[in-house]
Amino acid sequence: MLKNISNLGDAALYCDFGDQINIETNLHVIKYFKNLQKLNLKGITNITPSYNKLIISFDLSIINYENLKKKIKNLNFKEIEKNKSKIIKIPICIDNEFSLDLNRLSKKLKIEKDKIIQSFINKEYFCYMTGFIAGMPFLGDINSNIRLERLETPRVKVPKGSVGITEQFCNIYTFESPGGWNIIGNTPIKIFDKSNEENPIKINPGDRVIFCEINKDEYFKLNE
Repeated sequence: MLKNISNLGDAALYCDFGDQINIETNLHVIKYFKNLQKLNLKGITNITPSYNKLIISFDLSIINYENLKKKIKNLNFKEIEKNKSKIIKIPICIDNEFSLDLNRLSKKLKIEKDKIIQSFINKEYFCYMTGFIAGMPFLGDINSNIRLERLETPRVKVPKGSVGITEQFCNIYTFESPGGWNIIGNTPIKIFDKSNEENPIKINPGDRVIFCEINKDEYFKLNE
């Protein structure tokens, strides 16, 4: 449920849905995000969802904070039907070349590498939001037995397609980027494709993701 609407600078506001980070809270965020997109209210320039917040930027020459706040508070949204979220299968290769932090995870967690992989693969993940770099999905919630903090020293370059985990989440690096997540594999699939003008983002908030393990030969065939 929407808890509060606050001013954020001169030309933005954020909707606060509480402090908890879970699917139930995030579904409320996504409900507002998707419905505001459909309504296409005059003056809104950008809508950015996060785990439990929604940032809305607006054009001051068209609408101000108080008027936009009133419009949002008076909106009567329909609940998003659960069956509307897509289930997306993402291939992942966990060969030594790609699983940059699997040994570290095994030592820190005191769990064999095979069991870490099994725990990660046998799971359906929920996309809470995208961001940091274009199209990067933040997926939860990983099993509690393989949760670990970020790297003490972030990498300067994380390869494109890397699948990383930290705390309760995993993500997929859509471009080569600095990062401190624990990298356990790589996908050959384009998660963000700027050449696809209509739908460049493969995984959107509210979608569900299942990782399917592939070998190195399959990886390079899909990457051709």
